[in-house]
Amino acid sequence: MKQPMSYKKWMLAGALLALIGAFFATGLGAMSFSPGTVLRVVFSRIPFARELAQEPSRLEFNMIWKLRIPRVLLGLIIGSALGICGVAMQALVRNKLADPFILGVSSGASATASLFMVFGVFSFFGRYALSLSAFLGALFSIVFVFAMAHVNGRISITRMLLSGVAVAMIMDAVTSFVAVSAPNAFSVYNVSFWLSGSLAGAKWETLALPGAVMLLCGTCLMAQHRALDVLVMGEEAAGSLGVSVRSTQQALMLLSSLLAGVAISVSGSVGFIGMIVPHLSRILAGSSHKRVLPLSALLGGILVVWADVAARMIAAPEEIPVGLLTALIGAPFFLVILKKRPGERTCLNG
Repeated sequence: MKQPMSYKKWMLAGALLALIGAFFATGLGAMSFSPGTVLRVVFSRIPFARELAQEPSRLEFNMIWKLRIPRVLLGLIIGSALGICGVAMQALVRNKLADPFILGVSSGASATASLFMVFGVFSFFGRYALSLSAFLGALFSIVFVFAMAHVNGRISITRMLLSGVAVAMIMDAVTSFVAVSAPNAFSVYNVSFWLSGSLAGAKWETLALPGAVMLLCGTCLMAQHRALDVLVMGEEAAGSLGVSVRSTQQALMLLSSLLAGVAISVSGSVGFIGMIVPHLSRILAGSSHKRVLPLSALLGGILVVWADVAARMIAAPEEIPVGLLTALIGAPFFLVILKKRPGERTCLNG
């Protein structure tokens, strides 16, 4: 009974921290606003609450309602998507080092997205061309890495990491080639934006698609939480317990690619969230995916929101790319995790 109660407390604390943190993060930046000003702007958009507070100025309304609130909400969505994407990828390859950034998935999504932005490739997809192009690049990368790492029913950690490095290098080379071949400076800027990662382009209309994808994929993964618990034990054990291993793996590849691709299509490459957050969730809530998935969504959102706050305040009025900050945090974290793993455990039973 103690573990579920502890988990409920962590979930409640995470939800409150996300809500309170999002409120205060809205007022922070190169131009800061008091909590009272933020409340005044929010009340001005609620019909029955407009008379409870003074009408905000046009500057306050534009900065908070049109820029800051969508940016904070996008940070929550992207962080949640990358957090549960990391959980899914770690279950897929049965390794806690897995991450969209480490395994080249982010690079694949960025490469195909840059092809669309500069040369109009995949434009036949219409208004969703950017998101779908990023999804296809992420899907190709994860399928390739998974195929290379899977040898005779076993996942080789060495081959997985090396395959991820190779895929990332190839896709980064494609992105660089697209950038140097761009016909104008604006296209070069768009590609650079994707490489660095930023929430500066957040608008109300950009929230619907990533929010819907995050909720849909998160719901699908929660429905399969028992299969994920068994899958990490190995393919033979999962099969003997009645889990359809191949279909589960295919679903995980599809969901991971969709989450990573759509997240990258609106925020650029924000690295290491998918590796850090699942680790923290397991420390706080145990190894059950029923607990790890929702807690990873909360912690991922919180981490990205406050990384974005730091990105726009450290060098104000200039902004540091949020992907740079998450990489500065995540890369040492990755090295610590890698150092702690016994050197002889180069494979996991499959």
